[in-house]
Amino acid sequence: MADVSTVWVIPDMRGDWVMAGASLQSGDDLKTAVLISLFSDRLALPSDETPDGDRRGWWGDDPLYPIGSRLWLLDRVKGPLDVPQRAQDYAQEALQWMIDDGVVATFDISAQWISPNRLDLTVIANRADGRTVAMNFPQVWTR
Repeated sequence: MADVSTVWVIPDMRGDWVMAGASLQSGDDLKTAVLISLFSDRLALPSDETPDGDRRGWWGDDPLYPIGSRLWLLDRVKGPLDVPQRAQDYAQEALQWMIDDGVVATFDISAQWISPNRLDLTVIANRADGRTVAMNFPQVWTR
């Protein structure tokens, strides 16, 4: 049985579920796992700058297997030149569990400036059987 699909709602910058008739839409398990992994707030490292001291995270995280990413930390920066590299690093960290668990063989992750105030993220999941699944996430960072 397929999981309930989570879809990315670009104008609201959030994931949501959608109806398929009288039921929730199902399928796209890989895309749902990527969305949850990228856009749930992972606990910040003690060395991460958090202006208000809130390290976020999920209260149920297992210290060995944290959920989510640290992409949320980019919301607080003004746009230094390292934002694309940080976005790629945070995304790789968040998705590594799928490589470790054999869900995918590798990920190709690219963060690209679209304008001086907008960064988009592209994630390509490379499966062991040679198939690829490309996902685009517009406006991962805006200022």
